[in-house]
Amino acid sequence: MGREILLIEDEPNIIEAISFILSRDGWRVRTHSNGVDAAEKVRSLRPDVVILDVMLPGRSGYDILRELRSSPEFRDLPIMMLTARGQTRDREMAEQSGVSRFMTKPFSNSEMLEAVRALVPVS
Repeated sequence: MGREILLIEDEPNIIEAISFILSRDGWRVRTHSNGVDAAEKVRSLRPDVVILDVMLPGRSGYDILRELRSSPEFRDLPIMMLTARGQTRDREMAEQSGVSRFMTKPFSNSEMLEAVRALVPVS
């Protein structure tokens, strides 16, 4: 299993923090900040894990997640959603759409590392 993550997030501070945390842990972190063509970016890069923000410019993370899950090649791709809105309804929508893991902002460095490591166990 590889060690490449695609982080789809539009907040520069979050991008910087997650990129720093995960690259120190040995991950190659690619970033993308536009919801409109995010699913195409996943198709072209074929990362090992996707971290997907819920609220993105142009398209919601839920729509992107549903599109990816509708394709057999991405049905099992580990996808973690991030959101500043942690209500039960948001979590339920993500679960119904096929999310692998759900995390609310703010998060700690250790929470992020633990979540990503759980999505892609070392073989």
